[in-house]
Amino acid sequence: MGALYWVRTSLVTTFAAVSVLIRGSSTASVCTTGFTVSLNDIYYYVPPIPVSTIPSRRGSNGFTPITVVSVTGSSFSSSDLAATVSNFTATDDVYQEAFASEIHVQHPSGNGHRRYNRPSWIGNASVTHSWPSDWDSAGIPNGPYFLSASGDVHEAYRLYSDVQGAFSETVIASRSGVFSVLPANLPGQSLGVAVPSRLYYTPTAEKPLAGVRLGVKDIYDVAGLRTSCGNRAWYHLYPPAEHTALAAQNLVDAGAIIVGKMKTSQFANGETATADWVDYHSPFNPRGDGYQDPSSSSSGPGAGEGAYPWLDITLGSDTGGSVRNPSQVQGIYGNRPTHGLVSLAEYVMPLSPVLDTPGLLTRDPVLWSTAAKALYGTNITFSTSYPRSIKTVGFPTTPTKPGDDLLLGFLAAVTSFLSAEAKPFNLSTHWTATKPASAPQNLAEFLNITYPILITKQQIPLVRDPFYRDYAAVHSGRLPFVDPVPLVRWGYGENATATVEEAVANKTVFMEWVASEVLVADSQTCSDSLLLYVGSQATVRYRNRYLPAPSPPFGFGTSQVSIFAEVPDMVVPIGQAEYYSTITSHAEYLPVTVDFVAAKGCDGMIFSLVEELFTAGIVSISEAGGSNVDGGDILFRRW
Repeated sequence: MGALYWVRTSLVTTFAAVSVLIRGSSTASVCTTGFTVSLNDIYYYVPPIPVSTIPSRRGSNGFTPITVVSVTGSSFSSSDLAATVSNFTATDDVYQEAFASEIHVQHPSGNGHRRYNRPSWIGNASVTHSWPSDWDSAGIPNGPYFLSASGDVHEAYRLYSDVQGAFSETVIASRSGVFSVLPANLPGQSLGVAVPSRLYYTPTAEKPLAGVRLGVKDIYDVAGLRTSCGNRAWYHLYPPAEHTALAAQNLVDAGAIIVGKMKTSQFANGETATADWVDYHSPFNPRGDGYQDPSSSSSGPGAGEGAYPWLDITLGSDTGGSVRNPSQVQGIYGNRPTHGLVSLAEYVMPLSPVLDTPGLLTRDPVLWSTAAKALYGTNITFSTSYPRSIKTVGFPTTPTKPGDDLLLGFLAAVTSFLSAEAKPFNLSTHWTATKPASAPQNLAEFLNITYPILITKQQIPLVRDPFYRDYAAVHSGRLPFVDPVPLVRWGYGENATATVEEAVANKTVFMEWVASEVLVADSQTCSDSLLLYVGSQATVRYRNRYLPAPSPPFGFGTSQVSIFAEVPDMVVPIGQAEYYSTITSHAEYLPVTVDFVAAKGCDGMIFSLVEELFTAGIVSISEAGGSNVDGGDILFRRW
């Protein structure tokens, strides 16, 4: 296979993690579940199953860090090796130069004894050579590994700390595709998250998300793991899932690596930090002063994606704003898709099947599009002809407060890019002028209870009743604890006289009106116009305040157009604006975002447009950390 150059250093401290199984009263079986090692004060998880073996080589008493490098030519100079290690260090957060303590140069043909130039760039250290017959496999990917005392080669997973409390459980995958709880942690008060080296993966047409690190909202089943739905009793009542929900599986099939389940407000109902969260603590929004509400119910996916540069994308769900709201306040890209693009019929906890959708949250608009293709498959069509009419809602006419200049500049740039015309749009006025003859005059009154009726009267029989029944069966008739928000909503649904059928009928009237009078399908541009509304503008919502008791989510607003009309609604971060924090007594910054809405089925058109806006420099990658524009430390945390 190739030659092995190695230089020994003493850099690794190993901590074994073991699992003990007691069988009967006299025998015990001990099996390793992997190891935690420290290399230059950076922690790694070493899985128990090796990916290869070098029979003629032995590591130290614990583990020796090694680097695998593949070459195709007949020579490999010291400068080649130095450049390769430099590239690894620059592109992969798992890799560090300490892994170059031992180098294995791997030739893909495996034919003959090839002698490569000494890697003399490693100072005056001695170098030993090992030959192709010493390597027992057809090759493993480039990157960092740990060599055991028995000659086994193990992958290196870097451990990060979930300091924002975004994860409910962190995981590791088996080779069979079944997941288990990560048996490793870090010093501190947070879960450890294990991420594999990016160098192990190469995206292909079949695996466009190869190596992409994915967090999954904890309402989706993942094979081998328990699901909590934000409720402790639920987590402990039901066994680990046997299947992975389709939305998550589509991303995994495209190469994504699930690194953990992420927190959700209870049963995907909208809860506010810190007042409404009882069973689990709400994640922390990393932006600004660090004590703003992360929004929900995809609060874990939103906070984690906003905070962690090592987390690439997260899978949430949007029923009434649960992807879009966290995306807005964390200043990241997020989408509510056209309803029905991916089935949520199995292995996902429902809130309202007629409204539920799976959505993505990420900092990178190009990755957003790539992941959407994998998630929605043949149900999404990408197009690059764009509307030249823009309807705006909530945009300023002149700058009067922080963020107004940003919004006006962005609108001007998009209008110019599309050679379009932008006009303010009043949904209620337009409804009054063009509504169906039999519909009420007041749109807000017409749809006031539609959402609470649908989410409560559908979730009660699908979630609450079987949960209560199953819990009572194993706990002598007791009821489980449920947070105040779901209880209030379920109570409303039980007593409300309006029916699901009536709510669906009102929703359908509105949906058909939007399709004919607001966002009309177009054979050339998919949608005859775009509707743009202000998603967030340094929106302040402190998590350390007392709140009144929760109530059912009555009302109607622009953000609910997509909910009832089943059209795509996508959050695009455009910058940040200043506010004065009562936490820090200092000027801080929070995100400014704009939502793009188009006709039903035009998701791919918006994705393509946002990609082109990125190429043109009109939008940019959202940074992780305290600021979505500048990145930087989260106030209390230095990375």
